[in-house]
Amino acid sequence: MNHNMPRSFSSIHPGLSTLTRRGFLARAGLGFGSLALGTMLARDGLGFDGGWRPPTGMPHGSPQAKSVIWIFLRGGLSHMESFDPKPALNQYEGKTFDETPFEGINDPEKRKRVRVVVVNDANGQQRNKIYPLQIGFQPGGRSGIEISDWFPHLRASADDLAVIRSMWTTDDNHGAQVQFHTGRHMLDVQEPSIGAWVNYGLGTLNENLPQFINMGPRFFDKRDGRYLGPAFDAVPLKIDPREPLAYASPEGDLSAKEQAIQFDLAGKLNRLRASEHPADQALEARIKSYELAFRMQMAVPEVVNFDRESEETKRLYGLDADTTKPFGMQLLAARRFVERGVRFIQIQHGEGAAGAWDAHSGLKANHSKLSQQVDKPTAGLLGDLKRRGLLEQTIVVFATEFGRTPGSQGSDGRDHHPYGFSIWMAGGGIRGGIAHGATDELGFHAVENAHYVTDVHATLLQQLGLDSHRLELPDRKRLEADHGNVIHEILA
Repeated sequence: MNHNMPRSFSSIHPGLSTLTRRGFLARAGLGFGSLALGTMLARDGLGFDGGWRPPTGMPHGSPQAKSVIWIFLRGGLSHMESFDPKPALNQYEGKTFDETPFEGINDPEKRKRVRVVVVNDANGQQRNKIYPLQIGFQPGGRSGIEISDWFPHLRASADDLAVIRSMWTTDDNHGAQVQFHTGRHMLDVQEPSIGAWVNYGLGTLNENLPQFINMGPRFFDKRDGRYLGPAFDAVPLKIDPREPLAYASPEGDLSAKEQAIQFDLAGKLNRLRASEHPADQALEARIKSYELAFRMQMAVPEVVNFDRESEETKRLYGLDADTTKPFGMQLLAARRFVERGVRFIQIQHGEGAAGAWDAHSGLKANHSKLSQQVDKPTAGLLGDLKRRGLLEQTIVVFATEFGRTPGSQGSDGRDHHPYGFSIWMAGGGIRGGIAHGATDELGFHAVENAHYVTDVHATLLQQLGLDSHRLELPDRKRLEADHGNVIHEILA
């Protein structure tokens, strides 16, 4: 640190002359400067021993997609009343599984997949009395994929969807929310989330914007980066042009011009030091981080301001109705972020600790209400991406933590169900108009082309041109289950 600092600057910042260069930079950071700094340092390979270097930001293979919009329904969407119709539930209503002609439902070997966190918890239990379907189904599009009447707009988009009806996971409680994102059970040491791995593996397409964004209610674990570091956590964002990024604005009443002066001064001081130590990569990374923090303050509010969007586009996302407007605004923002090069936009739906889709009782009322909130905006997103030529380079994932039990909980609910459930994917080289995999006749077990949750991760990474085995840190060997298997059958 140059102790011959001009009097005017040290008087503005009392005690600054006693700080080290690191201390000054730490105090000068505004909001996401530290986040950007971590990213810069990591990409330079600083802090790692043995000469190892992290990814270059370039794909390992030939990418079919550039970005991901990850829609996640918290609480557990019923697969049987959304994308996997089971008419046998109506036929055998009120009977137990053993009273049906279908064998293997109660096979203890099949149940060994589940690892119980809390023994004898009130939730996640065996439910033996068969509960009938609470909504009808119709075929959609030319492909004829059956989708429930709770999702009529998505049904009209069936030819763009690859519905996977054979997902499974191992957590029978809401730790499955984290498990779907990381691949790890709550009883295990946690891994980074899929969004963090994408953020880590690929370089940004827009230096003015965060690379990994979360909108909507997070599950209880808010650390995406884990051992990759907080630089790879999602940046939380809300649809408010006045303050979309928490802590992004400086403390005190500073104008943009005054902020620019601060950043410029910090930059000049650091470049003065850099001229003395030209090999100091960390210092150059810090300079870039402050510049990025300032640019984000300018760029993000513009993205979440919809004034220039046409009224037709706003209606497409449901912004003209109170029911669909909140989720529609998030999805419209997601499209605008994708246009500007953001890699991974994570949108979570369903307030509450467990998530609003957790229909232990009143399933019909619950799912009817919530599906109205997401159906039209999600179909609108697909249509808008498609007409703009963005769907072919953007993967949309529509997922949930687990399904709901074929048996009833109480008189009108369904419990957690990790043995078999449904999600869908679209765009980015995904083949549309197909239903892949299957559960048994009652929707209990994934019995055909069963896929653990990290198979979705593996498929995303391949389409983005990344090899997850090449993303490993040298001191953090991962399990093969963490890497998953690409679902080749749904690729175009």
